[in-house]
Amino acid sequence: MQILAAPKGTPSILLGRIAGYDPDGTLAEAEKAGLWTAWKRTATTLSPQAVLRLVSDSGLRGRGGAGYPTAAKWRACVAAEGDARYVVVNGFEADPGAQLDRTLLERDPHAVLEGLALAAYAVGATRAFVAVRSTFATALRRLEAALRAAEEAGYLGSDALGTGFDLGVEVIGVPGGFVVGEETTLLRAIENKRAQPDQRPPYPSQRGLWGRPTVVNNVETIACLPWIAANGAQAFRQVGDETNPGTTLVQISGAVNRPGIAEVPTGVPLRRLIDRVAGGVRTGATIKAVLVGGPAGGFLPPSELASTVFAPDALATRGGIWGSGTLVVADERTCLVEMATLMERYLSDESCGKTIPCRIGVRRLYEIGQRATRGLSRPTDPQLLLDLAADVRDGALCGLEYCAPNGLLSVMRYFRQEFDDHFERGSCPAGVCTPLRLATPGLSA
Repeated sequence: MQILAAPKGTPSILLGRIAGYDPDGTLAEAEKAGLWTAWKRTATTLSPQAVLRLVSDSGLRGRGGAGYPTAAKWRACVAAEGDARYVVVNGFEADPGAQLDRTLLERDPHAVLEGLALAAYAVGATRAFVAVRSTFATALRRLEAALRAAEEAGYLGSDALGTGFDLGVEVIGVPGGFVVGEETTLLRAIENKRAQPDQRPPYPSQRGLWGRPTVVNNVETIACLPWIAANGAQAFRQVGDETNPGTTLVQISGAVNRPGIAEVPTGVPLRRLIDRVAGGVRTGATIKAVLVGGPAGGFLPPSELASTVFAPDALATRGGIWGSGTLVVADERTCLVEMATLMERYLSDESCGKTIPCRIGVRRLYEIGQRATRGLSRPTDPQLLLDLAADVRDGALCGLEYCAPNGLLSVMRYFRQEFDDHFERGSCPAGVCTPLRLATPGLSA
């Protein structure tokens, strides 16, 4: 996917070295681009506790969607009792349309491995895994080649860099569906168990892989670490949002002039991302809504874009999620009820079925939306939708289940006229749903 220009003045923390070396090239070429410098200096001059303090001072929060403080997760792992500790890089990237983690894995595999080494060193893990979606063949090949080169150079493996620190790293291709992107489900998949989420607490940092304390970090989170180690915590804090500093990757698609991936400071307003990074809306089109966060995300109207910033807490209050880091711009030809129903169908199909609210409740949410798009909605459906959504969230074990109602609920919240047209009047203003009547302006539906 095309790499878009970042906003002016944004330091390139994640993508800065992509153009500097060929990911199929030699380790020496990667080192000329600045790779492995931070690891070599850190492992030979800083203690694990100092690295943990550095990450804490930087304010780095997880880029996997939840935005949990990285250092807090690491400290919990260090404090937990166990005869071994593990680090897992979550490169599954469950959203079928997203390519953010995949871009880093394919184009900068050395940065992912270097960040993994820093994380393992900080928490005292002697074994680590890079778990990648099994269909990402290029990413797997390049990661394995980069890992072999780093081990042959003595950067990883037994007595890494002559420091006495042992770190065995394994690259794993993981099959499965959307739910495998959830951290506890991913750990079960690595253990060759049925891919279903576990009840939390205890969290993986307390009891994860094979019952041992385990740090699970997203690819993007891990890829930030070499830059932080090289440039310092304060340099990282000076970028982006005050409560969630640094940069992040965003993927913009839909009715825009320049779809693609860009590295942006956290806290940038959504309107600025669309207008300046993606080149605005296509000629002749107008924004009807923006889907924020992928299939489990929510729709935001144009009126919310200027005041809503790209950060997890801000998005959650508006009904969206950071999620997969994607923005899909929908124009006036889109039926939002139909699109939300389609996402509900996808999430229902991808449910592992462990809990009844997810196995049955999400399917019922899809059926409610389906009735509306076919002109068969019942008078009780709007309230049933709210009740079911509450039940699904109350019983949620994982993010898929908790976020599954977002699409339909956000349409109900922000696009009530279109919602009522479908659920009460049996019409589709966009003319997408059939056999509904097309709503004609000025005439009664």
